[in-house]
Amino acid sequence: MIDIAGGLGVLLPALTRIQPGLTMLAAACCIVLQLCAMMFHGSRGEFAALPVNVVFIACCAFVFWGRWKKAPIQATRRPSE
Repeated sequence: MIDIAGGLGVLLPALTRIQPGLTMLAAACCIVLQLCAMMFHGSRGEFAALPVNVVFIACCAFVFWGRWKKAPIQATRRPSE
């Protein structure tokens, strides 16, 4: 469930352009989540699951870098009243 919330946190702010900075925050939190998952799998000896976590970390790091440096998204402006 938390993975779905993280995925929505990465997608929705960028798509709606409402608080697009939350995309970077969600991507960073997903990286932390996957690092914790790697520690959990390692502690249980489930080393076959670690490459999947590495792929997820790479994807989230790419989104974080892209929205921070390469292609930041500007928030929508409200029409002046």
